Amino acid sequence: MTTVLITGASAGLGAAFARGFAAKGCELVLVARDKDRLEAVARELGREFGTSSEVLPADLLDPADCTAVAERLADRERPVDILVNNAGFGLPAPFPHSPVEDEERLLDLLVKVPLRLTHAVLPGLRERRRGAVVNVSSVAALLPTGTYGAAKAWVTAFSESLRVDMAPYGVRVLAVVPGFTRTEFQARAGMDVSSLREAVWLEPEAVVGKALRDLALRRPVSITGRRYQAYALAVRHLPRGFVAERLARKRRAPQR
Repeated sequence: MTTVLITGASAGLGAAFARGFAAKGCELVLVARDKDRLEAVARELGREFGTSSEVLPADLLDPADCTAVAERLADRERPVDILVNNAGFGLPAPFPHSPVEDEERLLDLLVKVPLRLTHAVLPGLRERRRGAVVNVSSVAALLPTGTYGAAKAWVTAFSESLRVDMAPYGVRVLAVVPGFTRTEFQARAGMDVSSLREAVWLEPEAVVGKALRDLALRRPVSITGRRYQAYALAVRHLPRGFVAERLARKRRAPQR
């Protein structure tokens, strides 16, 4: 039986990953801050798929909670076969207008936490010579889009490098690079997305379905939708200075 640990599993892409793996018959370890929501997800998956879910409430920005999740990943008696690093949040204002404490919390959750959790699960995966790490990045990583984009660029680069290091052990590593997806992410970040066209939005189930197919095919990066795939291809060929200048025109200081 494959066991999958998913961070940020109470809603959005995390809950969609839980559903996707449950449909494949996997056992789950669900991690998020809200115990009640995690238990609701676990009950729903149990009813629909007969899945066994372990609920592990944790605030990953709390050192003790993060250590508890890392220890669960390193537990040889209850091995985890797949780690999905999905937990994250965004900020509504560009870097110069955000409190530095918020910026540091963002970097901790998007960079330090997945690094630590991945480091905890790898020894067991290497020994068993199987398993996977799935890191949720973003199309924001493709362009200069503030601290969030920079952190997600690290996630993608880290995943691609780790994939090379783990290939001799049969361990797969995938960077999932979603575009705008219908989750609670934007509302929680206080982002105004009212001007976005309907065509840019993705459903969480579509992102996860593509990611699971790409994981099975051992691809390094998963991008859902032809629009975003074309976008990623174009960005690689556009001058960085031109792109940065266009983005700077769109960014504005927050209204106080």
